Amino acid sequence: MGNVRPLKIGELIAKVPVIQGGMGVGISLSSLAGAVAAQGGIGVISTAQIGYREPDFDADPIGANLRAIGTEIKKARQIARDGILGVNIMVATRKYEEYVKSAVAAGIDLIISGAGLPMDLPKLVGAAKTKLAPIVSSVKSAQVIMRYWWKKYNRLPDLVVIEGPLAGGHLGFHRDQLDDIEGLHYDEEVKAIIEKVNETAAEHETSIPVVMAGGVYTREDMEHYLEMGASGVQMATRFVTTYECDADPAYKQSYIDAKKEDIVIVQSPVGMPGRAILNPFMKRAKERQIPHEKCHLCISTCKGTDTPYCITDALVNAVKGKIDDALLFCGANAYRATHLEHVKDIMEEFS
Repeated sequence: MGNVRPLKIGELIAKVPVIQGGMGVGISLSSLAGAVAAQGGIGVISTAQIGYREPDFDADPIGANLRAIGTEIKKARQIARDGILGVNIMVATRKYEEYVKSAVAAGIDLIISGAGLPMDLPKLVGAAKTKLAPIVSSVKSAQVIMRYWWKKYNRLPDLVVIEGPLAGGHLGFHRDQLDDIEGLHYDEEVKAIIEKVNETAAEHETSIPVVMAGGVYTREDMEHYLEMGASGVQMATRFVTTYECDADPAYKQSYIDAKKEDIVIVQSPVGMPGRAILNPFMKRAKERQIPHEKCHLCISTCKGTDTPYCITDALVNAVKGKIDDALLFCGANAYRATHLEHVKDIMEEFS
């Protein structure tokens, strides 16, 4: 395909049409996001339990997280120079509104928001310049959000992210759909979403780029979606096995060691299906409850002490490299990782 076209989101222009997907807890913070932005892509910090290293995290998780949002954005800016930075904030996050406001106050360029539909995001951002990108998995959800935002806030998304069934972490699909991904014929849904977004944009004499996420690992994968009419891709798993990724080396190694059959659909304790590496921890969690103590106030759908294990503890163990006691979220292509690489080399492949 030769050189690819830049990704334009209003006045923001990413030379390489690649958004690095947000990965929590702590997998994509300032080091990874800053490096991707510096190379002409869009670097994304995950706000999920972002303050896990703060000394008062156990006593006041939300306070620690809100403080860390500003700190990480500032650190990422130093690395990114004048590159584009975003945050991923899950709608299901407790005190979601405060996370959004903290990111806006820290001058973030873009907010990507899924795990529920971000119905009131325009209200929270107000007149700030921050661009807004809902994550959708169906034509219906894209339609609902665009209609609602326009009717209530006189605003449309600046970007739409389609997250397909091959993505990592929590997924916006039912378990039975994930058991027969081929049967979903998801490319047809992708085409229909792009068509609907383009139609809405044309009605309002504007443009809304659409980016495809989930299962994108190589330049060839990106070209497939660009040919279908996407303006770019969002990619997360490929960036885990980079030197710049914020996770512990043992977490990165778990991807390199994973075989295709090790990557499974799991039921997350917060009620959503997700994709992860089958490890000793996941086997234990299937058999019995793993005791946990104080709630870390992460996701509003969590049932506290009744859950099979604490997802915050399991994800913090992952980022810290305690991989036998961790939930190792990953995308469907994690098994394709064979070595560590630099962000720069990935971005050159995609440019």
